Amino acid sequence: MQTKRRKIDRFSPVLKKSKPDDIQLIKLIAQSHQDAISELYERYKRLVFSVALAIVGDQSVAEEITLDVFVQVWQKADSYRPELAKVSTWMIAITRNHAIDILRWQRSRPDASIVHWEEGFVQNGTLIHNVEEQIESILKKERVRKAVAQLPEDQREALALAYFKGYTQSQISEALKQPLGTIKTRIRLGMQKLRKLLEED
Repeated sequence: MQTKRRKIDRFSPVLKKSKPDDIQLIKLIAQSHQDAISELYERYKRLVFSVALAIVGDQSVAEEITLDVFVQVWQKADSYRPELAKVSTWMIAITRNHAIDILRWQRSRPDASIVHWEEGFVQNGTLIHNVEEQIESILKKERVRKAVAQLPEDQREALALAYFKGYTQSQISEALKQPLGTIKTRIRLGMQKLRKLLEED
């Protein structure tokens, strides 16, 4: 145990300086580097929580699932195969499977009074929300959020209002107290940069 602790302590400044990618983080987690799991948690806690919430529909349960998923990542890191899936895709699969297991367990309890998870996506006998489509939508939004964060502040502010809050250009102009022409220019330049960032990603 002392050897592992020294190993972790020695590694800490390296992680802070090098900013490893997702695959490198998983490799470090497989070697029991605690800083690596902390970094992965900061990167993907919102994504994992969003996927869990989309499936179970309960915030407190989704929070528990999120913690469970990162425990599983810590325990199963050495089973990850980069040639089969991206780290985010692998984690979504873990999240989805665990969330469905939780719902099945809840349904099997004698005193269970919850609606079956399949029923939460069905209206008048028709499937209105496919779980896989919801997860794909969440992934796209996460990619956009990360790309928007790299834009200049004025462009980021305008695009955030337009994309995440659905404001019109006139409403953004009023909210930011800027001329409409300025807002249009910011959005146009921001979209050009955003498109480039997403293509690179």
